[in-house]
Amino acid sequence: MHDDPFPGHNTESHSPPSKSALKREMDTLRKKAEALVNLSDTSLSALPLPEKLREAILLARKLKKNDARRRQVQYITKQLKLLDMTAIDALLEKEQQRSSNFRQRFHKIERWRDQLLENGDSVINQLMEDNPQLDRQHLRQLIRQARQEASKDKPPAASRKIFKYLQENLD
Repeated sequence: MHDDPFPGHNTESHSPPSKSALKREMDTLRKKAEALVNLSDTSLSALPLPEKLREAILLARKLKKNDARRRQVQYITKQLKLLDMTAIDALLEKEQQRSSNFRQRFHKIERWRDQLLENGDSVINQLMEDNPQLDRQHLRQLIRQARQEASKDKPPAASRKIFKYLQENLD
């Protein structure tokens, strides 16, 4: 029978994390560090960060050479490992959601514009049902201009105007 040098010590539950688990954790932190570097000034100022870390993030924004920036992000990553990430995670999640909502709305407007250019009046009627504030005549005029530009191989200025009009006026 073996004598356990550490009686009552369960070696399975106290084993250190695997090298792969540590790499995954550091990769997650590195992505968060990159996200912090890419945050707007307003969002960054809303975070309760140590001044040293805030300065490191601002410096990383200024660095243009890839190696220098990579090293600075690596430094930020190591600093993040020492912090309580609750507030940072919440803000990054909020920013991710805002970005996702923006992309969804952008794609929705693109689809409406494309459908308007393809099908004209039937799509205008459908769009006007949900958005009575839109100007039917203005949309028709822009669609006509966009079709003319497309037929003459001109730049799609009217198509962009349709997109901008929908962006400003859709709920």
